[in-house]
Amino acid sequence: MDVLIVGAGLTGLSAAHRLVNHPGNRGRSTLVVEAQNRVGGNITTRSADGFLWEEGPNSFAPTPELLKLSVEVGLQDELVFADGKLPRFVYWDGRLQAIPMSPGAFWNSTLLSDRGKARLLLGAAGFVPPIVGAAISARGGEETVREFFTRHLGQEAMERLVDPFISGVYAGDPNALSASAAFRKMAAMQAAGGGLGAGAARILWAKRQAAKQAPPADPRLPKPKSGELGSFREGLQALPEAVASGLGDRVKLGWQVEAIARDPQGTYQVTIASPDGPQRITARSIILATPAPVTAQLLEPLAPRASTALNAIPYPAVACVILAYPETAFAQSLRGFGNLIPRSLGLQTLGTIWASSLFAGRAPQGWAHLINFIGGAQNPTLIHKTEDEIAQMVHADVRQILLKQDVPPKVLSVKLWRRAIPQYTIGHGSRLATLHQELQHWPGLFACSNYEGGVALGDCVRHGWEQADAIEQFLGSRV
Repeated sequence: MDVLIVGAGLTGLSAAHRLVNHPGNRGRSTLVVEAQNRVGGNITTRSADGFLWEEGPNSFAPTPELLKLSVEVGLQDELVFADGKLPRFVYWDGRLQAIPMSPGAFWNSTLLSDRGKARLLLGAAGFVPPIVGAAISARGGEETVREFFTRHLGQEAMERLVDPFISGVYAGDPNALSASAAFRKMAAMQAAGGGLGAGAARILWAKRQAAKQAPPADPRLPKPKSGELGSFREGLQALPEAVASGLGDRVKLGWQVEAIARDPQGTYQVTIASPDGPQRITARSIILATPAPVTAQLLEPLAPRASTALNAIPYPAVACVILAYPETAFAQSLRGFGNLIPRSLGLQTLGTIWASSLFAGRAPQGWAHLINFIGGAQNPTLIHKTEDEIAQMVHADVRQILLKQDVPPKVLSVKLWRRAIPQYTIGHGSRLATLHQELQHWPGLFACSNYEGGVALGDCVRHGWEQADAIEQFLGSRV
């Protein structure tokens, strides 16, 4: 066996697809093993009573890699995109307020005070105080997300814009997340000089110049408009299932890797528990496309320092709560992507996606369903709640923010992810450096998952392809 991929989430499947189908491949024998009885990891689409909903990721930013993968597995006609002009809302001062997306909307918005707006603009223009503080100096200048954005954009923007965004993307704690790890693009903008605004302009200009020199885009790829988010007619699970279908019997479900050892010949001996009994596979190379705790367990006998580093990556619990209501129950039309909630307000829910407003066919006539997220790094006690308690907590917030009357919800699902989203906390870069340093002692052994390179679906596809290319380079050097 040339390549064994452990984990059939989107990262592992993307790596396998690249190895098997990329024009530059050399016919490598590839096998994907997955401990669960389904592919896709946290990507989970469900349907019942005319509703269709997601219990994990809800949509994707249409990156070139993700679109290309979708086309290559035959899903080009299944792609759907939400209107990029739909507003995003923050609940503040007792009402929903649209996040301003234009200069005029910014000045007319009451989400920030005049003082807060001036502070944001000054910071974006480069008038930023220097990094100060013994705590920051002690960690080599690495700032938390709160420190970075408060310094650059001010306290108001941090509390009312950045904090709810962090809750929606990472379910994270801005006092613990590393700005350089969790917001790499922002860090690059700062490094470009002149403040975040000038840095963003320089990076955008560089991208446009690179695009002019790039080869023509694949004509099969759709061209979504700015701000649009994507999905598939039958939900996100269609993508990993289509990739796995194309791989055929190269994907084995219910196969759990129990141990990895390296023999004197330099190949890896992998012990697997399968539905058909114990299996033993010899592989020239391995990709561990599994969550950090699983990867840590498998690496512990080989690379204990790498295992320790991975075990230090937190994965807080998050519940995805899907509630449906009659359209007549809402205080206003649900035209928008959804709403986020600053943690300073003391509400339990992190944010709500107005799912049936984004994509057609997600709810029966006269109904709307909401995908709500609760828990995260700042609410660790969630795991002690029952499903009914979690649903009622979310309904109480929905009632306060969105409903004009107390209509009982139709509870479609309460899905608790005990290990939901990896947290890129302070020291994350050092932990990843330790991982890669240790893996250098084990040629042909690679590790990748959404604990590195980004948690979005497009990041997973890109990272899987990068690992596939690294595997191909490794195997090619040993011919």
